[in-house]
Amino acid sequence: METKLSISGMTCGHCVASVTEELSAVEGVQDVQVDLVADGVSTAVVTSSKAIAPGLLGEAVAEAGYTVVG
Repeated sequence: METKLSISGMTCGHCVASVTEELSAVEGVQDVQVDLVADGVSTAVVTSSKAIAPGLLGEAVAEAGYTVVG
């Protein structure tokens, strides 16, 4: 399954690494691809083996210090 997240507050490669690390730690997540838009709304595509509650993914993004929008 693929879930697309819009994330605000990301500005650099370190941001991408932090978000990728936190999302990858969620149970069932197999892959995370982040498209960075510096000072804009970035996109993360999360591939998982099962449905994951959007709230869990949002919490992981928040743990990295960023916000899911939309």
